[in-house]
Amino acid sequence: MASWALGTILTMLASLIIAANVLVAIVLLCHIQKSGSKGLYFVLNLTFADAMVGFTVMGLAMDELSQPICPSQKFCILRMAFVTSSSAASILSLILVACDRHLAIRKPFHYFQLVTGPRVGLSLVGLWLVAAIIGFLPVLIPRFQKVSNHWKCSFFNVFHPSYMLTMFCLGFFPSLFLFLYLYCDMLKIASVHVQHIQEVEQAGLGGSCPPPHTTSDMKAMRTVAMLIGCFTLSWLPFFITSVVQMVCPECFPYKVIENFFWLLGLGNSLLDPLLYSCWQRDVQLQLSQLAAGVKRRVLLHLGSGRCFPGRDTKALPAVSCLELQD
Repeated sequence: MASWALGTILTMLASLIIAANVLVAIVLLCHIQKSGSKGLYFVLNLTFADAMVGFTVMGLAMDELSQPICPSQKFCILRMAFVTSSSAASILSLILVACDRHLAIRKPFHYFQLVTGPRVGLSLVGLWLVAAIIGFLPVLIPRFQKVSNHWKCSFFNVFHPSYMLTMFCLGFFPSLFLFLYLYCDMLKIASVHVQHIQEVEQAGLGGSCPPPHTTSDMKAMRTVAMLIGCFTLSWLPFFITSVVQMVCPECFPYKVIENFFWLLGLGNSLLDPLLYSCWQRDVQLQLSQLAAGVKRRVLLHLGSGRCFPGRDTKALPAVSCLELQD
């Protein structure tokens, strides 16, 4: 019964992750095609990595819902390596998005010269290479593998606790500190901009509206702040309890960590697209217009074979791609 409940939760979570990230990816592709912004490829890569998390979790959900089987140890290690690699790619993509927003604020006049197509492509290739190394580290180093006769493919059944300690020290904490540094530096730059604006207003040279770059700075800071908060709340409990479990196995049983805290970490892949759809007004408008376009096509298809006297059959205007603001 517990296995069936966990499988149902994993299935629902994976389905929501895939659907949400596919929708946001469609909006981003529409905007990239229209504006040609290279920085949005980092956000698009984030949606792809999160969707990959959903697909890998769906495989685990099918195991929970199916009949108990006895997969080989190598199969379990490879499956969990793919799950870990996708999660690592999602976290690294968050870092690239934060770095991109930081660069746009730090050097706004040189941003488009620095963020070029080849550099973006090289960054994304390097990201997936690092994510693959992190996920498949137990395959490369057998010392990180754990021999288990348990039939279920799960994180702690195939990976040694020392692997968790390694990822905690070399992966999670450096990422969190980098997030905090980027946000503090952007906050410092924004405060300098605000001070300059106040000086101009006191001199009587400024208008009533803030400069566009200041509004863009505040939007970028808000986005990075939300990314930091969701990333910390999602993954911090899992990593802390995993490390504590190495010292005190009775404090946090493996089932509690895997069934609750690990699911909370996976939920970060669902929060990422929701942040853009809830906080970015242009994304909301684009999604609503995409929904209106689908509804219009369905109504036209349903009404194509029937005649409605006295009703206006004028076609609705075509849906266009709106530009997304940073």
